[in-house]
Amino acid sequence: MTTPVPVASSIPSTPSAPVVSVAPITAASDLPGTVNAIIDLSHWNTVTSFSAVRSGGITAVVHKATQGLQYVDPTYVSRRTAAMAAGLWWGAYHFGTGDDPVAQAAHFLSTVQPDGKTLLVLDLERNSNGPSMNRLQAEAFVTTVQQKLGRWPMLYTGSWYLNEIMTSSQHTPLSNCPLWIASYQTTPALPAQWKSWTIWQYTDGQHGPQPWTTPGVTNCD
Repeated sequence: MTTPVPVASSIPSTPSAPVVSVAPITAASDLPGTVNAIIDLSHWNTVTSFSAVRSGGITAVVHKATQGLQYVDPTYVSRRTAAMAAGLWWGAYHFGTGDDPVAQAAHFLSTVQPDGKTLLVLDLERNSNGPSMNRLQAEAFVTTVQQKLGRWPMLYTGSWYLNEIMTSSQHTPLSNCPLWIASYQTTPALPAQWKSWTIWQYTDGQHGPQPWTTPGVTNCD
């Protein structure tokens, strides 16, 4: 989620609805009603029209809100207004770092000011610009969110990173979080702690099934 590349992802049409992988598909508008296509964005991405994004078959946007202890994405607030005006569902993610996880969670929630419909996500991956968030820090972050809001945030990650910070048999509170898995292949590779995924980021724009792009925005996850 730190590198802007074209990718589409799938989420259930309702929180309890089962999600099925559908391939091959050639455009986001080809996705059946049980699966919805989403994109995630940050200030690195240029958006020309959220209406075009919606018309292209995208149903939701998850946008970077914060990183670490202080950073706030400067486009978050204005894009939230524009995307929701275009009829898109909205979510916010925090890029975790090796700083105090409780303070990071407070920074995230203070910035986002989520209502009950805002999807909240912890982006757990290697940080190329400083210390990375480890397992214990990630657990503290998601537990803090749960304690404050009464719901677990979603976890964005890949099996490759979880394998770096925990063993496959390790019990973790992170498994309470709905899983957004990055896995660029025909079937997502799930970590042992999860039985299913909620969002599958299935392509990086070069690998995995199409679609890779959508109208109204430059290359994005």
